Amino acid sequence: MEQSPQQPTVQSPRDQPEWFQRAADKARAFPQTPGVYLMLDDAGRVIYVGKAKNLRSRASSYFLQAAFEDSRTGPWIREIHDIEYIEAESEVDALLVESRLIKDIQPKFNRELKDDKTFPYLQVTTHEDFPRVEITREPKQRAAKLFGPFASGKSLRGALQVLQRIFKFRTCSLDIDEGDEKWRWFRPCLLASIEQCTAPCNLRISKDEYRRDIQRLRMFLDGKKQDVLKDMRDEMTAAARELRFEKAARLRDEIRLLETLDERGELDTHAQPEVFYVDPRKGLAGLQKMLKLPQMPRNIEGVDIAHLGGDQTVASLVQFIDGLPFKNGYRHFRIRSVEGIDDFASIREVVGRRFQRLAHEMQVFPDILLIDGGRGQLNSGLAAFAELGIEPPTVISLAKREEEVYIPDRDEPLQLSRHSFALRLLQYVRDEAHRFAQHYHHALRSKSTLRD
Repeated sequence: MEQSPQQPTVQSPRDQPEWFQRAADKARAFPQTPGVYLMLDDAGRVIYVGKAKNLRSRASSYFLQAAFEDSRTGPWIREIHDIEYIEAESEVDALLVESRLIKDIQPKFNRELKDDKTFPYLQVTTHEDFPRVEITREPKQRAAKLFGPFASGKSLRGALQVLQRIFKFRTCSLDIDEGDEKWRWFRPCLLASIEQCTAPCNLRISKDEYRRDIQRLRMFLDGKKQDVLKDMRDEMTAAARELRFEKAARLRDEIRLLETLDERGELDTHAQPEVFYVDPRKGLAGLQKMLKLPQMPRNIEGVDIAHLGGDQTVASLVQFIDGLPFKNGYRHFRIRSVEGIDDFASIREVVGRRFQRLAHEMQVFPDILLIDGGRGQLNSGLAAFAELGIEPPTVISLAKREEEVYIPDRDEPLQLSRHSFALRLLQYVRDEAHRFAQHYHHALRSKSTLRD
């Protein structure tokens, strides 16, 4: 009787040579801080570079049984003869150090562990009056300064949002000419309202000042953080001496953010999960085409309704910027004017309260308002704008059962392909709004139970 071939036996960390055990012991003594770890072979060559929020935890994981059983690490970890580390001040610093080391050393197993996609780069344009910063997998050959490649697109997107809070650069695709007066009448996007962009699109900052901020960003990305801080402190002192207190205060706040970069949060806080693993711009471009918008949308808000015990209704509002969730823009609402369960009336109240406040404070409206539901929910949202006498943004709804998109002034809903980038982005916004509404719902229910 023919015997089936035996499966190869998965090795164990305990079966490895003494040098492997020494490296494992060394990793278990690493500090519990952000940094970069380097795996070395028997000739002292770096064969792998990785970043970590917690060096001890991450580096030690390579010496566990799970690493031998993982198809990504199992084939090569037996070559580890030694391990070293470089501490970093924050996750962002670790990400940048990892990128520079991979570029300079080109460890063989960093390359082999990647799929056939190109690495993501951080690209800063150089030919424009107001340079823009963007993530790309197809970098320009000229007229741009490139940083990278980076091993993780997800971490890079998180780092970009962290850095934008400090250096306030633009990420839009507008062609802004400082000498063109039409820009003085241009309405900036939401990033200006939340102080993550200095709004060169409205000429609120001069070309020289904006380029100074971009130069500081480039210095930081090159690992010159202390030089950047010294430059900013000198400029802050000069501004205060010249009685330019508003500029001095802005620099003071940016210095504080840069000094406490390790407190800015985790890099993946605002990054997309695998449900939308491609460039979010494809989803936004799809929405622009589907909705016939004059330009690509940048700010999407989503609304959902949840019920507490059948007699209390709550609502959530989530905010996405450039296809990514912006958690600081999330809001909860308790429904005040509706008795019992009435989703239509609840949507009308929430939309009315939200946009009445935006209009009163002269804030920028989102490009798209997405309501969870069908034609009835869409009409309720539109009714709120009619009652207030406010011109609405693009308002649409997404029905769960058939994933149909309802649009004003169109009798039949749109039925998009399940693989459509535009639909997947709308689903992500809708599902995030639902998750956030349920979270608030459960929090209130827990409070109610404790009171009982």
